[in-house]
Amino acid sequence: MAIGSSSTAGEGNIVPYPYRLQDDLRKTYKNNLIEVIDLGIGGQEAPEEKARMQDVIDQKPALTIWQVGTNAVWKKENLDAVGMAIKAGLLLLQNEPMDVILMDLQYAPAILTDDMIGATRSMQSLIAQAAAEAGVSVFHRFDMMRKFIEVERHSFDTIIDPTDETRLHMSDFATGRVSYELCQVITVAAALASPAAAPPNA
Repeated sequence: MAIGSSSTAGEGNIVPYPYRLQDDLRKTYKNNLIEVIDLGIGGQEAPEEKARMQDVIDQKPALTIWQVGTNAVWKKENLDAVGMAIKAGLLLLQNEPMDVILMDLQYAPAILTDDMIGATRSMQSLIAQAAAEAGVSVFHRFDMMRKFIEVERHSFDTIIDPTDETRLHMSDFATGRVSYELCQVITVAAALASPAAAPPNA
């Protein structure tokens, strides 16, 4: 189950990560019955998404990926209120028989400007704190995308959608990498939890 905003729902002509992740998992496990349900709604943030958590619970997923934080910075929302909503949402999921991953912000020029970087760092800290308190994992998308720039030497024109004038949304390249890395994380974690869950020929 994937819940979040435009990175989850899709933006422009970019195929969103849940559909790619579903394809990656099906290929990895050679199982076309694997389904990744996309509950993303563009523009939402944790308070609105928390209100939809019963929709997640009703689907009884094995894993929920909750993508949060970017809109809180971009729209200059009350970050403490967003942090509390993340904690409340995780609390709703805590007693359900599912694993949970929080996906943090994208590393995008729109939220790296001098007037935004402080809020970006604060939001990162709030996500990390909520995850630690709830005992859930964080998929560090921000650090991964920063590595694209600083280590792999890609440009922002490669990792950000070139048609997006706001310089906020991920490109096809970055979305594909997010899906691939999520698939790797899930595959390793499942195999460690139960060797029988390892993909064929692993």
